[in-house]
Amino acid sequence: MTGTAPYFLVVGECVADIVRAEGAPDRVHPGGSPANVAYGLARLGLPTVLLTQLGVDADGRLIRAHLESAGVTVLAEPAEGGRTPSAVVRLDAEGHAQYAFDIGWSLPDRPDLELPGPPGHLHLGSIAAVTEPGSSAVLALAERLRGRAEVSYDPNVRPALMGDHGAAVRRVERCVALSGLVKASDEDLAWLYPGQDAEDVARYWLGLGPAVVAVTRGAVGAFAVTADGRRAEAPARPVAVADTVGAGDSFMAALLGSRWAGAGLEQALARAVAAAAVTVSRPGANPPDAAELRAALAAGAAGRP
Repeated sequence: MTGTAPYFLVVGECVADIVRAEGAPDRVHPGGSPANVAYGLARLGLPTVLLTQLGVDADGRLIRAHLESAGVTVLAEPAEGGRTPSAVVRLDAEGHAQYAFDIGWSLPDRPDLELPGPPGHLHLGSIAAVTEPGSSAVLALAERLRGRAEVSYDPNVRPALMGDHGAAVRRVERCVALSGLVKASDEDLAWLYPGQDAEDVARYWLGLGPAVVAVTRGAVGAFAVTADGRRAEAPARPVAVADTVGAGDSFMAALLGSRWAGAGLEQALARAVAAAAVTVSRPGANPPDAAELRAALAAGAAGRP
């Protein structure tokens, strides 16, 4: 990508997802929440740069080719040991995923980082935003760009990698406070704040600084609350689930793209829910392109699944 037009800068991990289901051979899919968001944004036709780590192995080549096929500009630091991080993704009978990770994150803090012009939006997420030593560099970048770019965040909680619970909550809340738009799943919030109502947590997060907090609730749909007192909700869409890998990232990409285009909150939520429904209808983190999303929205308006 060249030129100085505003673009999305996504910062975070790439992961080779080794998808394992009973009675089926292993499948390797390009993954990692931030990488999935970058891919989803580019699939929707939005200019996107991903700052990440990649190994020099076959998995790294697979992920880079996948991202670049959608138009993502990949700025990759070398991964430790030259090996791309991986995750074994086990699917249950309903397609829900559980993860076992082999991953590190050590992005260096580079104030002189060469970007293709100033980004219009910075997205942070998941492992890279809370895992040292690299998370300090991610937050330093957010501090430098905040005020010049919109900032969004998705905690995409992975309990096995979060460490001490209290420290993890503090790290997440620091990211929330840096952001204008935050998205989380009800499962994220249940782990971070056990026993607390998801909407109460969303409103608590608004008090930390964001203008919008959106919460996904799987088969129930999604809602969002705003600092100026608004609330929007979008119901889930009926769909035959292949697996849920990447659904939240597809939701995030469509939500960001819709807000970037000036959509209202209810319309943006509806588009995000539709994008997630397309993604769960097929294997892996495979979000819709712009034409597929338009078709899904049209089918929904006509009452078709």
